[in-house]
Amino acid sequence: MTAAPYDPSSEGAQMNFREKMSYGDYLDLDRLLNAQAPRSSAHDELLFIIQHQTSELWMKLAIHEIKAATKAIHDDDLQPAFKMLTRVARIFEQLNNAWDVLRTMTPSEYTEFRSMLGESSGFQSFQYRAIEFLAGNRNLAMLRPHAHRPELVAALEEILQQPSLYDEALLLLSRRGFAIGADAERPNWRDRRDENPDVIEAWKIVYRAPQTHWEIYELAEKLVDFEDYFRRWRFNHVTTVERIIGLKTGTGGTSGVGYLRKMLDIVLFPELWKVRTEL
Repeated sequence: MTAAPYDPSSEGAQMNFREKMSYGDYLDLDRLLNAQAPRSSAHDELLFIIQHQTSELWMKLAIHEIKAATKAIHDDDLQPAFKMLTRVARIFEQLNNAWDVLRTMTPSEYTEFRSMLGESSGFQSFQYRAIEFLAGNRNLAMLRPHAHRPELVAALEEILQQPSLYDEALLLLSRRGFAIGADAERPNWRDRRDENPDVIEAWKIVYRAPQTHWEIYELAEKLVDFEDYFRRWRFNHVTTVERIIGLKTGTGGTSGVGYLRKMLDIVLFPELWKVRTEL
């Protein structure tokens, strides 16, 4: 005799949501799952859209965490900042893993719908730009792809008016008694900062005596973790693009792989990497 099918309601599971909030209601899944609108009949266009939409969702969370970590460092509340920065690194690990799915698409399959993209490109991602600005890579030329959306430019300008994540880490060094030269009194947060030998010396003191400066030492390693995963994401982006389109020009008008390779040379926290050579 076979057992009756298991009924979760027998143990109290809610089964009737006619007047209650369901899982789909809470997550607004009707809107989310109807946000994909392929412009062709190509099988792989849905993959392409979902890959980029989910990446933007993860970036939204990364922005949320970076902003909170920056404020926590400003407030000398470092333990929560460590947790947030660990989460940011894991977010970029998720973003890295997503390239593995996109790489299942071949050049032939991408060609079937590439023309549907017009001049749209990940190069134009507002959230990616926000992450770069929040971390400290403040290339003002990169405001221009968003000039057609004044509200986006205003949001980016608001970020540029405040110290970046790395700026706050350096200000923390100053508050803890480290001499960091010009970075202790920068008059303008908007412009890109120059690499500072005084900061290298400060990080050198921290790394030579981690037990004495444990909180700052741990913060330094959390920042390096973040940039480590961020670099892997950029590298995997280059590899994926080259695998799918070779050396073609990007849809947004960049040199494609050539442009992405230049981005690999950008360092978010330069003194934290340089200090390793000098220890």
